[in-house]
Amino acid sequence: MRSVRVPTALVLLLVGVLTLTAKRLAAHHAFGAEFDKDAPVKLQGKIVKLEWVNPHTWIHLEIRNTEGKPEVWAVEGGTPNVLLRRGLRRDCLVPGTEIVVDGYHAKDHTIKRANGKDVTFTDGTKIFLGSSGTGAPYEGGAEAKGRC
Repeated sequence: MRSVRVPTALVLLLVGVLTLTAKRLAAHHAFGAEFDKDAPVKLQGKIVKLEWVNPHTWIHLEIRNTEGKPEVWAVEGGTPNVLLRRGLRRDCLVPGTEIVVDGYHAKDHTIKRANGKDVTFTDGTKIFLGSSGTGAPYEGGAEAKGRC
């Protein structure tokens, strides 16, 4: 029987591809893996930063905690495409905008992270954030008309 030698460069290339793929798969998670459906949160404050990226958008929101001190929470939303279909554009979420987010706290309650269900603006407009674990609103509802 004859043995086959695989070039070192090919082995390193395969290891690199597998490493990058595993990292990407780990980044996209199920709702239940990170968030607690039994720990709803309501966060009210001003946007300090927006990450309009795949696979999830992130709204960084400065709120006042129960002691009145400011703290920044990271709120995960759906993909940019999902939010656009719901009528929520990037320019609706500029830093300084006051919003209320209803969502679910991370399973690790020591971190300031939540999965967003809805965002409500000061004019009363409410738009679904595309949460992966809490169900979507009816298609064609008021959310699809957009806000800005």
